[in-house]
Formats: sequence, structure tokens, C-alpha cells
Amino acid sequence: MEYSTKAVHGQVDDTGKGAVTYPVYLSSTFLQEDVNQFADFVYSRSANPTRASLEQQVAALEGASYALATATGMAATALAFELLNSGDRILLSDNVYGGTWQFVNELFEGRNLSYELVSDFNHYDFSQLNSSVKAIFLETPTNPLLHVTDLKDVIGRAKAQGLLVIVDNTFMTSYLQRPLEFGADIVVYSATKYYAGHSDILAGLVVTNREDLYFELKRAHKLLGAVLSPFDAFLLSRGIKTLALRLDKHQENAQLIAEYLARQEGIQVYYTGLSDHPGHRIQERQAGGHGGVLSFLLNEEVYDLERFVKSLKLFGFAVSLGGVESLICRPASMTHESYSKDLQERIGIYENLFRLAVGIEAVKDLIDDLENAFHQARK
Repeated sequence: MEYSTKAVHGQVDDTGKGAVTYPVYLSSTFLQEDVNQFADFVYSRSANPTRASLEQQVAALEGASYALATATGMAATALAFELLNSGDRILLSDNVYGGTWQFVNELFEGRNLSYELVSDFNHYDFSQLNSSVKAIFLETPTNPLLHVTDLKDVIGRAKAQGLLVIVDNTFMTSYLQRPLEFGADIVVYSATKYYAGHSDILAGLVVTNREDLYFELKRAHKLLGAVLSPFDAFLLSRGIKTLALRLDKHQENAQLIAEYLARQEGIQVYYTGLSDHPGHRIQERQAGGHGGVLSFLLNEEVYDLERFVKSLKLFGFAVSLGGVESLICRPASMTHESYSKDLQERIGIYENLFRLAVGIEAVKDLIDDLENAFHQARK
């Protein structure tokens, strides 16, 4: 069955009433008929029918055995980190979502956890690891510089050393890339982004094929209360049904905009869909597309940065991505503001770096908007 079909039909049936859309069960608690044995649904923090239906839908799309829906994307990441024990150390890509970096930088020490930043997992030697290293956490492509990690090679080498492999697949979704197929243990998502697709809810997802990890994650999910509400589960499920359609348009627009930007003076573009991107061939091999996010450096000798942003009419100046509307942000002062200036510069997150979350509008209108802003900002 094709992905777009599973997205529509991947939920459990609503047994009894024949509703084509799975209902929203807003009840916080459920009556029990048996004094000695609880039913599947007791209290919505533990399990809720609407959330369970969503989780089945997500697992089907991922080709996974298990899925959990969380209140936010960061709750999904935090849930994965709950698998670490005191004294453990993780390897973390130095180019990840700012919230993930802030979590490990500010909360790990108090939990007696530590981390090592890795600039390029493709060339990392896993054979010389300290015994305290228990896991790796990576994104591919990365946020915001679109570095690409060879999932088959890196996951294979990491697991050969007994490491737990966690992949944040938010930029790609399971429509374009499925890290579990390359051996990842856990995949996390900010479902706020492409899965929901309309910038109107916060949500996260955790998927795995490992039963042992699932039961640990499920226990933490319940005890921490990091669960998605029934109504948001309904909205997320509804968004998923059009994910393939939307993401096709997102990346079609992103490709054309990246090609347009690459032709302009004073602009350096980061997008894996461009043939000269260092990770282009790997991305073509391991993913079904290049996604709807790109970044670019704007030469300050050619353009006034503030005037450029203020001249945009269709690209909203805001964080986040994956909604139907196009957004632009400046990572150094927005999504990755929690990085120190030294770390920002070492990685390449400069003040003149902009990230575009390309929406599904008519691409001609988006390019015209950029063209006008560049014209207005030119010195």
C-alpha cells in the first residue's frame, strides 16, 4: 500500500458507529466494567482512544511497531533522553535544533549526564569511544545548515559499538526518509511541523521497533504526563492525511527557490536538492526527496539585512516550519539563539544566515516576493 493511502486509511476503525473520521474522545477517565481487571482505557494520561488511533496511524506510515504521541516535539526528544542513566554520555551533532542543544546544555549536568559535540558523523571514529558513551543523537539534514549524514554507514558503525541511535527526522518525515529502516533505534519528530502542517498545534512523536525500548518510553510517557491531548491528536491525524500532497508541493517550491537563489549575486545557498551540495548524492540515495527547508547566507556588502526582511510580504518573519505558509527566520538570533557566539561561528550560524521554510503558495509569487526584497535591500 502506498504512503498516501496509508496516511488516509492507517487508523483503527471506529467500531460501532461507522464514522469515517475517528471521533475525539475528550473524556479524562473511563468507566470500568470489571472489578478485577482494567480495560484498555482507564485514564487519558495513560491511554486515550483518539491518541491510540493516531499512534497506530503514525506507526503504519513509519513501518514501525510502536509509536507514542507527545505534547510537543521537545517532549518527544526529552522522552528519548529518559532512556539514559546517570553517568551516561551521548554524541550529539553540533548542528541540531536549538531546543535540543539547550536541553542538553542546561539540563544534562543536573542529571549527571554529559555530551560530546560532533561536527561530522560521516567521518567520526566510533572505535575509540569511552565506555561511558551510550548513545548518539543526530538530525539529517541538519537544522539549519542542511548537513547530511549517511544513515546506513553511521548507524551501522555506531551500533557495532553497542550505541543507542536516536534520529530527529522532523525535516523529512517518514514520507521522505525512514531511519528505522537503516537500523535506528528511536526516531523523534516535532509533529508541530510537517505532520500537522497548519501551524495550529504543538505535538511530538516517538517511534521504535524495539519492544524493550517501547515499554520504557511508554512508562516515562505516562509518568511524566508528556502526552498529546485528544483534540490535538485529532487535528494531527487530520493533518497527516494530506502530508504527502503538502510535502510534494513544499519541496517542489523549495527546489525552484533554491535554484533561483543560487543564480543571485552575493548569496550562498544550503539545500540538498542542489547538485553541488556536498550531501546531495547521499540524500538522493537514502531519502525520497529534499524537503521544504533551505538556508542561505546573504552578503552584507551587497544587501542590507534588516531592509531585506522588512521588505518581504509573503514570507513571515517567524520561527518554525512545515506549515502551509512560507516563513523566514534568522537562526543566530532566533531558533539557535541559545548557542554561544563562539559555537555559532564555529558551526557557521552567522548573523547573515537566513532559513526559509517554504510553504505551498504559488512559487512564482514567492520568488517575486524575494526578488522585490532583494531589490529593496540592495546597497
